Formats: sequence, structure tokens, C-alpha cells
Amino acid sequence: MARLPRLYLPGCAQHVIQRGNNREACFYADADYKAYLSFLKDAAAKYQVAIHAFVLMTNHVHLLVTPQDAQGVSRMMQAQGRKYVQYFNYTYGRSGTLWEGRFKSTVVDADNYLLTVYRYIELNPVRAGMVEHAAEYPWSSYQGNTMGKSIQLLTPHPLYTRLGTTVAERQSAYLALFTGLMPEHDIAAIRHATNKAWVLGDEHFKAQIAAKTGRRPEPAGRGGDRKSAAFRQNQ
Repeated sequence: MARLPRLYLPGCAQHVIQRGNNREACFYADADYKAYLSFLKDAAAKYQVAIHAFVLMTNHVHLLVTPQDAQGVSRMMQAQGRKYVQYFNYTYGRSGTLWEGRFKSTVVDADNYLLTVYRYIELNPVRAGMVEHAAEYPWSSYQGNTMGKSIQLLTPHPLYTRLGTTVAERQSAYLALFTGLMPEHDIAAIRHATNKAWVLGDEHFKAQIAAKTGRRPEPAGRGGDRKSAAFRQNQ
């Protein structure tokens, strides 16, 4: 089956997942996380991609980004991926691939899903049982978005900045989003759209994407058990 072309619309955010090959670890030590973020920062600046949220897990990465052009995300991921593999192979005396093929991505309906994707990304370590609270995990954007930690990599999305008129107001409003458990249907929708390269949004947004890109925003067939275990497979 032919791969779907990547979707892009000017000013439209994207959720990106990059996995380790065979789901093997791609970070062993603190220095590895720092190196990845450094390479990512440089590549994002070079290819004009704004990064709003991120989390580096042991064997995969989640990003919420907005590119300035259709090739921005692909070029950024290729550039930082290449540098990080060189660093990783040299550091650990290995050779060969590190990443699982091409990264996965989906465009995000900002009005209905953007802040949900922020939350989904930064809660990954909690869902994985690595920490009890997102603030305890050092390799995500949570501390920057809620606690004012300086993370040069981050660029607030306009929707985030509209949460308040001051930095303190925005951080407080954003923190309130993390009250309670994230609904399972939101988790399933994000995973499905990103892993399958479909659009994450409501029906109106999907219709807009289809009209502007000429590509179907979701599977043609709507059958099947959307609540099955297969549908809710790991992030």
C-alpha cells in the first residue's frame, strides 16, 4: 500500500512522533537527551519550525510544531536525526540505523485539539508510569509551559499565549488543563490520527483540509470497532 503524502497547511500545527528502531532505546544517559535537544534546536531554527511542546521518552519522541513551509518539518527531522545518530553511534561504539523508518505526523485542528495535544505530549511519562506528575520529568516542555523554566527550544503557540495577558496568567491557565485524567477517547484519537497520518480535528476542519489539499482526511471506510484494543495501541 502506497504511503500517504504528508499534510501541510500554512500556520497549521503538527504532532510528530519519532521512534527508535524496533522500539529500542535511543537515549541512555542525560547527555543523550541534551544532545538531541541541542540538535533539534539548531535544526528547528535553520528550517523555521516553531516547537511548542516536546517529550523525549526512552525509545521515542513526541513534538508539537508549526512549520513555515511544506518541507520544514521533514528537513528539520532529517537534519537533527542524522546528527543525533552520528553522536549516538560514536558515543556507544555502534553502527547502523537508530530510527524506525520515517517519522509519523498529523496536522492538528488548533481550535479543538491543540491544547489537548500539548497535554497528551507532556503527560506521556505519567501514562508510562515513569513519574507520578509531569513536573517530575526533566525531558519535556512541561516545566517551561507551566513553571517558567527557560527552554530556548520552545516557541509558544498563539493559542497558548491567549490563555492569559501575563506570563503568570498563562502558566496558571495552562496548569489547570492538567487537572484530572485525560479522557481515553482523546488519547485514542491522537494516537490513531498520528500513527495513520490522518487529520486530527472535527468534521469541519477535516473538510477544510480535504478541500485545500485534495487528500482524504480520514479512512474511507468508517467500519470496525474503534474501541478495540488494536485501536488503542501504545502511543
